[in-house]
Amino acid sequence: MAVFFTVALMTMACPLLAFDMGQSTRCVAIPHKMHVCKDVGYSEMRLPNFLGHSSLESEVVPHSEDWRPLLQTGCHPQAQAFLCSLIAPVCLDTFIQPCRSLCVAVRESCAPVLACQGHSWPDVLDCDRFPAEEDMCLSHHGKPGIFSKGLPKSACQNCPYVEEAPESKTILDSFCSHDFAVTAKLHRLRLPTGEPEFEIEGRVEFIRQGPLLPYDTQHLLQQWLLINVRCARALVRPGRSQLYVLTGSVQHDGTLSLTRVFPWHRKDANIAVAFRKWKHHRC
Repeated sequence: MAVFFTVALMTMACPLLAFDMGQSTRCVAIPHKMHVCKDVGYSEMRLPNFLGHSSLESEVVPHSEDWRPLLQTGCHPQAQAFLCSLIAPVCLDTFIQPCRSLCVAVRESCAPVLACQGHSWPDVLDCDRFPAEEDMCLSHHGKPGIFSKGLPKSACQNCPYVEEAPESKTILDSFCSHDFAVTAKLHRLRLPTGEPEFEIEGRVEFIRQGPLLPYDTQHLLQQWLLINVRCARALVRPGRSQLYVLTGSVQHDGTLSLTRVFPWHRKDANIAVAFRKWKHHRC
């Protein structure tokens, strides 16, 4: 996933600047295999699109896949709408571009995710190039969903400290000094480029729940793996699974920060001892 945006940058270097609103366009059905813009809310798109792509098979569909890893991080609820308005613009009597406010909102949320992958927000998506709100354009819905408001969220961070064969006291100290502690089995998949590389196997078990919510924690950790893919790759080899004890905190801005990670191997008795002591004594 670390290289996906390099491809996107190369394919998007100049087309938006050169796109001529007066050129002849045609309407075509959005292909079923174009997963990025599946269920976007309309079924037909314009060609050429706003990135200058005129061929579905050789340009639009393959280049749209470059954006899938970013969208899978959930960096902004309207990121799909923003990107698909450029990749697969809706086929109406007039050209509908994303509004400048939508671009700014998506950039503020998604640029840090790109930075986590070692990439900057591309110049071709300079928000000043898009129309102001008073023009006809795809607008930004500023209010958060009622189910996401106030929930902890994943963000880019420095990789947590991984400690092999820790002493039971070290583990107990970590339980006490952090907001939460959970056990989770991380699995690294062998899949084609564009697919999620990691998943949480089974249930996430709470040791110390803190501010985490039972129905949200597995998804929260999954998003952390997708955003902090460099850290995740250091934890698990391809095709393997590993059980971990994860401890960390939720920052004042609501972002999750994993601080210490303890691999739990079958022969590791110290973690089991720490569990028993925690149940009886806590902090």
